[in-house]
Amino acid sequence: MNTHELLSCLRFKKINGALPNHITNIHQDSRKVENDTMFICIRGFTVDGHEYYKDAIENGATVILAEEELKIDSDHVALVIVNSTAKAMALLANKFFDYPSTKLTTIGVTGTNGKTTVTSLIHSILRNDNQKSALSGSIGLELGKEFYYNENTTCDALTNQKMLRKVHDQGVDHMIMEVSSHGLAQGRLWGIDFDIVVFTNLTHDHLDYHNTMEQYSNTKSLLFSQLGNDLSAFKCLILNEDDPQSNQYKAVTPFESISYSIENTSDFKATNIIYKSDMTSFTLHSPEGTYDVEMKLLGKFNIYNVLAATASLYAKGITVERLVELIKKLSPVNGRMEKVNISAPVTMYIDYAHTPDAIEKSISSVMPFKKQKIIFLAGTSGDRDRYKRPLMAEKASLADYVILTVNDPRFENATTILADMEQGMQHHHYKSIPDRKKAITHAIEVSEPGDIIILAGKGQEEYQIIENKKYPHSDIKIATEKCLLKYSLNHN
Repeated sequence: MNTHELLSCLRFKKINGALPNHITNIHQDSRKVENDTMFICIRGFTVDGHEYYKDAIENGATVILAEEELKIDSDHVALVIVNSTAKAMALLANKFFDYPSTKLTTIGVTGTNGKTTVTSLIHSILRNDNQKSALSGSIGLELGKEFYYNENTTCDALTNQKMLRKVHDQGVDHMIMEVSSHGLAQGRLWGIDFDIVVFTNLTHDHLDYHNTMEQYSNTKSLLFSQLGNDLSAFKCLILNEDDPQSNQYKAVTPFESISYSIENTSDFKATNIIYKSDMTSFTLHSPEGTYDVEMKLLGKFNIYNVLAATASLYAKGITVERLVELIKKLSPVNGRMEKVNISAPVTMYIDYAHTPDAIEKSISSVMPFKKQKIIFLAGTSGDRDRYKRPLMAEKASLADYVILTVNDPRFENATTILADMEQGMQHHHYKSIPDRKKAITHAIEVSEPGDIIILAGKGQEEYQIIENKKYPHSDIKIATEKCLLKYSLNHN
């Protein structure tokens, strides 16, 4: 791309040296730089890109974007100085990739719990309706038959624009994105032109980062306020009427909102709910009338998730009647209260629940089918929000027997993590086991025919983070092997 044209999107800048006629790419990681590349120096929480500009030049960078004067041979490399490289990167990335989100129907979903499920449901419904959709979430980007892994739920501004351009270039019409509070706070969503934004709920999480629930809520509100004020464009909010935070989000934007609920009056409301061990049914009250809904997803929280997805796609223009047909075909989302098919006299679920609210909903969802014990494995992670740990254990105490363990210890001592959790236990029928594999094994060992086992915290993740490295780990693989071994031996 012509360098002068690209930099025209920056109103304030200082240029040292002669700019090259063109650049072939933009990077913020010096290791990815190739010839004729622009390297952007980003100040992160642990790494300052200004310290790596020489490496970028050695790798072929011809333009360096920075917030300060740097010692550069201006005869060979141009230095562009701006006030904020993070904001400049969002502007440059949008222009370089030709504003891809404006060419897509882009749906963003935020909230404490349910983001992955709601985005997955929207994505699945669209594809079942023979529409082209891509999904960006906690693990990576699902685009057609390809999958690209990401480090974060919400990528940085540059990666997001590259991703959106890739989606558009492959002829896909819809981009469905999980939006994390960290991503909003750090400006990773800058430059994405969302059409529909969805709020699931706000419960205790990430207070190690946001400090207070008020700050956490305000950060979430950025997704709605950043829809802008161009009322000639179609924008829509999808809000959970049963969560009081929705009132705040209605007030930060001029665009229309569509509500969903189970308890309060709303545009999409579920009543007459019937829970079964393998399906859920309810009556849906909608702007287009009343419909009987059946789905394979379990639990009250999944009714909220389906309502959110339904309202989102109604806003996009799909009829409610068609959506009800498509909901019936939905499969449970991997790792989200997913029933494990095993040849054993116990019922087992894998769930991602790692907040107090999610744990309570996970256990409550199986209460109607309880015959014997509910065994609940609750895991939390090291170097993350310590304040929620006792609250998680308190909610886990709803189960008859609880195993406290660690999801990803990182650099924190597992004993400290479990000690924090133990403070919230409401009964003595529990055991703390730092090693997650041993904890899963113990859950199987103490089970008896008729029990319900819920393994929570990691869902379908296939790794465990110890210090700063990822090691292979699969809850479902470990549990299936141990469960089949136990009950096949007993049967023999």
